[in-house]
Amino acid sequence: MTRREEKKVRVRIAPSPTGYLHIGTARTALFNWLYAKHNGGEFILRIEDTDKERSKKEFEDDIFSALAWLGLEYDEGPLPGGGDKGPHAPYRQSERTKLYKQNLESLLAAQSAYYCFCKKEDLEAERQAMEAQGLAPIYGGHCRSLSESEVKTRLNHGQSAVIRCKVSPQVVIFEDLIRGKIEFDLKLIGDIVIAKNLETPLYNFAVVVDDALMAITHVIRGEDHIANTPKQIVIQKALGFPEIHYAHLPLILDQDRSKMSKRHSAVAVSKYREDGYLPEAITNFLSLLGWHPEGDREIIPLDEIIQGFEIKRVQKAGAIFNLEKLDWMNAKYLRQLSDREILQKIKITDSYSEIEGQLTEEQELKIVDLIKNRLKKISEFTLLTRFFYQLPDYSPELLPWQGVTPEKTSEVLKAIISVVTKMSQEIKKTSAEQELASIVAQWGRGDVLWPLRAALSGEKSSPGPYEIMGILGKTEVLKRLQIGLAKLAV
Repeated sequence: MTRREEKKVRVRIAPSPTGYLHIGTARTALFNWLYAKHNGGEFILRIEDTDKERSKKEFEDDIFSALAWLGLEYDEGPLPGGGDKGPHAPYRQSERTKLYKQNLESLLAAQSAYYCFCKKEDLEAERQAMEAQGLAPIYGGHCRSLSESEVKTRLNHGQSAVIRCKVSPQVVIFEDLIRGKIEFDLKLIGDIVIAKNLETPLYNFAVVVDDALMAITHVIRGEDHIANTPKQIVIQKALGFPEIHYAHLPLILDQDRSKMSKRHSAVAVSKYREDGYLPEAITNFLSLLGWHPEGDREIIPLDEIIQGFEIKRVQKAGAIFNLEKLDWMNAKYLRQLSDREILQKIKITDSYSEIEGQLTEEQELKIVDLIKNRLKKISEFTLLTRFFYQLPDYSPELLPWQGVTPEKTSEVLKAIISVVTKMSQEIKKTSAEQELASIVAQWGRGDVLWPLRAALSGEKSSPGPYEIMGILGKTEVLKRLQIGLAKLAV
């Protein structure tokens, strides 16, 4: 028989459609995808939608959309709108009830599982009593020895019951590919509940059945699942399923080393997409949350990340989610794009619809070229450049340079208007600088360039006045200078 080490690598990501795809789940998906690509294996998507009340189509659609945007193409799994990509269909747990039922019946028939009729209040009392004695609060096994006839009688009378898997008192040992040897004493666990009934399996049971039937070889997931692993190994052995390799990733932490939360960092991939991050920057950034490549480079093309991705280089300690670093990385990726590519990405943002059609594409390309080195993410474009599209209403106090009177500033603006009136319609940055050189020499740089820039932008901070003139053109420049002059006259 082929050893498990020689099997083709098959990994999976199994999100629940009970919310938008979390950035932490995206990191887990990425690490699975990278591991599969690095080892010539396959990446499978499974939708765990057994929570009927909370599972929604909009969240499932978001999973598909987010994975596609990140470029994490899966080899097998469900297709958006229905259908399946591979031979192991279906890939939604809600469509696999018969498979779970068959395996539950198999355990019951083999007497590896049994019906438990204990009431919740009795179990709670037992738990409290054991804790009071300093003992592990495990199930006492009251229903383990019920006869088959008694079980049937109770079920026929509609008595509520769960299904428990028998757990023998032993130590489970498994080799975590990241953390090394991990041991669990099953005496601290007791017989575990694996289903509410034959039609409603619980998480640990359904996962084991799915992973086995989908021939998953490696389960790569967050460290918060470590406690589930011994239970799943027990169920695997009870069902006669092959062993699986496990690797538990470090948690993603906020900068204060607390668990990542909405308070400090957005949690949905869609939020980062809306905020104007590039998928290439997100995948590069996420790949470095817990994994360290050889060398000290941080901007790494995806094909090189795949080539260098080894699970042994994943750290055990929590990975810090540094939003400033993500912004820096995104800015680096933005600067690799042409001005036209950046503009195309700007045009598909929601905020662009507010300014669309007000300037020509040629003007917009000039704006992109002017501000792209200040741009950390696409969504900042309208914030940084809105004054090009519409002059904001600003206070006359913005116009005078430090210590300069409004009257003198008015004289300066009049002199500028006189020069601009003689310029050609299409103003060049260099020609504007040359034409206004005599005024600057006469009045001083601050006295001239500050009110000129302020009148053109209406902002305390903006690009230089000559650059703005070169984008706006003569007509708009004169219009804004006249508005500034009128404000000083009030």
